[in-house]
Amino acid sequence: MKNMRRFYSIPYFFWLLFFVIAPVILIVYQSFFDMNGNFTLTNYHTYLTSKTYLMMTVNSVLFAFLITLMTLLISYPTAYFLSKLKHRQLLLLLVVLPTWINLLLKAYAFIGIFSANGSVNDFLSFIGIGQKQLLFTDFSFMFVAAYIELPFMIMPIFNALEEINPTLISASRDLGANNFDTFRRVIFPLSLNGVKSGVQAVFIPSLSLFMLTRLIGGNRVITLGTAIEEHFLVTQNWGMGSTIGVILIVAMFIVMMLTGEKRKGGRVK
Repeated sequence: MKNMRRFYSIPYFFWLLFFVIAPVILIVYQSFFDMNGNFTLTNYHTYLTSKTYLMMTVNSVLFAFLITLMTLLISYPTAYFLSKLKHRQLLLLLVVLPTWINLLLKAYAFIGIFSANGSVNDFLSFIGIGQKQLLFTDFSFMFVAAYIELPFMIMPIFNALEEINPTLISASRDLGANNFDTFRRVIFPLSLNGVKSGVQAVFIPSLSLFMLTRLIGGNRVITLGTAIEEHFLVTQNWGMGSTIGVILIVAMFIVMMLTGEKRKGGRVK
């Protein structure tokens, strides 16, 4: 049985080696070379001393935080409401369905919705408010990013809520706790692992967004993902692009450590 498990795990380890570990090693390796192919630490020195890159990093973290917060505030009530419904699996499928649509198509759809002649501005004109500049703003960028990331926050929270033993909720109410106290002391703490998983699934990709910054943000929103794209595709400074990629990888590991499940005495806390 053990030999069979090892045999079936071979494709996974090959996938992990060639498509996860090898690309990371190549990025780290490339980050130590300049545009002329010379070994140097200048890329890291430039990143750590450049006001532009540091501000870009702050902007990336800030936007990722706001997108994650917006997504969480929408997703938790949605997941909680879905977990109470009879046909929740069907409704959950409707939540997941948008992830089947290509990201580029969704971005172009929102360009049409938020444009000067789009449906949102038509509605604002109809109710007497008048047309507003919605596209190419920070709000439109965060709104579209949050919409795209919603399923990835709802799913883990929903699964965590589904795993809660109903007898614990019944016991809380039998002991005199009202609905709010039951939620605060029982439901929410037991669903925190789902919240942490959702934060990982949203915050980490939000750090490196670049396509939405162009199509929806109109290049007003500059993130580390945008800088990586510029260095690899425009300036051809692969070393600097790889350096920023390494910074992003380190940031992702930090987020995973902060939001991961803590183990104490062999048990998950």
